[in-house]
Amino acid sequence: MKNKLKLLEREKKYFLNTYNRIHLEIHHGEGVYLYTSNGKKYLDFFTGLSGNARSHSHPKIIKAIKDQNEKFSHLSNYYITDIQIEFAELLLKYSGMEKIFLTNSGTEAVEAALNLLRKKYGTDRKIFSLTNSYNGRTYGALSLTARGKYRKSFEPLLPGINQLNFNNIDDLKKNIDETTATIFLEFIQGEGGINLLSQEYINLLKNLRDKYSFAVVADEIQSGIGRTGKGFAFEHFKFIPDIIISAKAIGGGLPLGALLTSGDYEDVFVPGDHGTTFGGNPVACAAGKVVLNEVFENDLLSSIVKLGEYLIQELNKFKELYPDKIKEIRGKGFMIGIEIFGAGKDVVDQMRERNILINSTNENTLRLLPPLITTKTEIDIFLESFEKVIEDFQPNKLSFK
Repeated sequence: MKNKLKLLEREKKYFLNTYNRIHLEIHHGEGVYLYTSNGKKYLDFFTGLSGNARSHSHPKIIKAIKDQNEKFSHLSNYYITDIQIEFAELLLKYSGMEKIFLTNSGTEAVEAALNLLRKKYGTDRKIFSLTNSYNGRTYGALSLTARGKYRKSFEPLLPGINQLNFNNIDDLKKNIDETTATIFLEFIQGEGGINLLSQEYINLLKNLRDKYSFAVVADEIQSGIGRTGKGFAFEHFKFIPDIIISAKAIGGGLPLGALLTSGDYEDVFVPGDHGTTFGGNPVACAAGKVVLNEVFENDLLSSIVKLGEYLIQELNKFKELYPDKIKEIRGKGFMIGIEIFGAGKDVVDQMRERNILINSTNENTLRLLPPLITTKTEIDIFLESFEKVIEDFQPNKLSFK
């Protein structure tokens, strides 16, 4: 306890006050588990907001990082590197896109997309995102993020960016026309509470794009790279976007993001229009190459589909047992939201007391992001603890029995 308090005191002394840190001192991770410095073992169903989606301390990722680091860890983008090209080839292959720009994060990739779209369509055409969306917190990305708690301290934000009501057919019909440049959307919202777009909405979006020739940008930062049981969430909706934003899982725990485009955008940028010092870092690309091979070449997706269906099925049984406590179960694969009648943080804290790490978002939605290698055994461990916690949970109150 003394050492933990000292660590917390040091954190408060030196860091800007941007995070509500969880008071765990993680020593190391292995597979689907994290271990604290005092020896406690936690089942990780949060995976660093999906940044460690493939699991912790994967031996192939460790070897790839070590091997690349022994060659060189950074050259800048003035030079061509083989590992960067190999990673790009794989990501383009599995995404169905034709061109790529590598970044250090999802937010940077969103900013790159905004620059690309502004240059192609000009500044007079409108850009839209959807209500409750989360696209990042740098200035341009924050202008797309439609959540007041993130925006209110920094407004006014970029002009020409507006929000459409999520899944609202009439709002889509009313606002989209020949003056539209692009729509940014998460086919499955993450930070917004694991909300899925409807097929009806996507079908209308497809028809409107055919009519008005605007770009659809799929934000797959959290939902991509196998998280939902498909390579990307948009695949569930039989839709092909013009641009994809990818990050989190693709780096295997290292900072890596990507802007992926169709061939229609290959001539928009010229050298000097956009750039990054560290984007597409060789070590991160080496880790990312392993992740892509592991997810797409080892039949991992079918396992995620099967086990995700099982997890959702069992959670819906709890919903039937506790209709006054659980409102709705939403999600695909290993991206699942449990909306409850009460404060999600309370359940998160109680699950942590039982050595299971989850997260809550949108105040009352529990977010499950298990490692992609999670087995039925680990799911059953989670379900056993969750049932005990939800049994004691007091809806619409901030305490347990």
